[in-house]
Amino acid sequence: MVRFLRPLCRGTTYTRLLHLWVPMLVVSVWALIDDTKLWVPAVVLIPVGVIPAVRTGEGVQARLLLTPGHEDSGFSVAPSATWRDRLRTVAWLELRMVLGALTTGACVWLPILTVELVRLALGHRIDDIPLLRDAAPHWAYALLALLPVLALYGAVVGLGVLATAGARALLGPSPTERLAALEERTEQLLERTRIARELHDSIGHALTVAVVQAGAARAANSPEFTDRALTAIEETGRAALEDLERVLGVLREAERPVSARPTLMDADRLLESARVSGAKVDAEVAGPVENLPGPVSREGYRILQEALTNVLRHAGAVPALVHIGVAPDALTLEVRNPLPDGRAAPGRGSGLRGIRERAALLGGRAHTGPDDAGGWQVRVELPLG
Repeated sequence: MVRFLRPLCRGTTYTRLLHLWVPMLVVSVWALIDDTKLWVPAVVLIPVGVIPAVRTGEGVQARLLLTPGHEDSGFSVAPSATWRDRLRTVAWLELRMVLGALTTGACVWLPILTVELVRLALGHRIDDIPLLRDAAPHWAYALLALLPVLALYGAVVGLGVLATAGARALLGPSPTERLAALEERTEQLLERTRIARELHDSIGHALTVAVVQAGAARAANSPEFTDRALTAIEETGRAALEDLERVLGVLREAERPVSARPTLMDADRLLESARVSGAKVDAEVAGPVENLPGPVSREGYRILQEALTNVLRHAGAVPALVHIGVAPDALTLEVRNPLPDGRAAPGRGSGLRGIRERAALLGGRAHTGPDDAGGWQVRVELPLG
């Protein structure tokens, strides 16, 4: 019994009822003008529903009254972009008026019928209702008085549910809007992934350099070397703070230009940082790096940064060969380093996965793994077309 009456305790039931009553206000005004042509408002709704902005208004009303408190209500609030959307809006307006008429009639006549049945049970004759005009007074009509109450309950609850289902079908997003929402969601996920990679690459590189420099300075026990190590840690930390501030600016939706991100033109900073950390880096640059497209140059910088970070983290102060080749149709990045005895290969961490993801986003290829000489190789090819 409690479960049966639960819908009467929900505010949604009454907001839906209000939503269905709103069109009846227009009908009531028209009835004062001409009560013999109540079909006129239904005809007027046809050109009204064709107006693109009407769909927005109906979607907002449906969200507020049919599904209050639900963020994902399934109703579109965008203007009608196609004739299909306009016709769906017209169909919804007509359906809303029909359901509103049924709800209004139920809320007016069913309570009256209940009262008249009670009066009939008490011995009064009914002359106003044709259905009960010839009925003789009898106490048994008191039992029938419950039927209009149950019908009213079903009308209020059931028609509200039906209106919500109809609104979702007719005011729901069109295939074009669903595709646009999916693309927007995909862009958001890609942006989050990119930010995660940015943080991993920049902060991970800075921390790796700091750890390697601090350990080497303590082992060397040389004031001169310690001074160089502290200088390298300071410069690397300052660059990492700049990267962190830029990424946090993206999270705060600050309007910062993408061009502020480092490119392969700044590769000397990475190479010098690795050299100061103890790695013997031999770099070769072939081709005009300054002519690279912005996205390729920026992603190439991050790939090189992660590759050098892996050298310092997993191999330590070992010789590393870096090749940056710019051809007319592709950029080639290659980092090779030996693996000292007892050192494990980098494996399949998030850094190598980030390199492969960056390459794939630009339509390129990435190979990470042992080379023929028993060392480790990171080779990436990014198309320039």
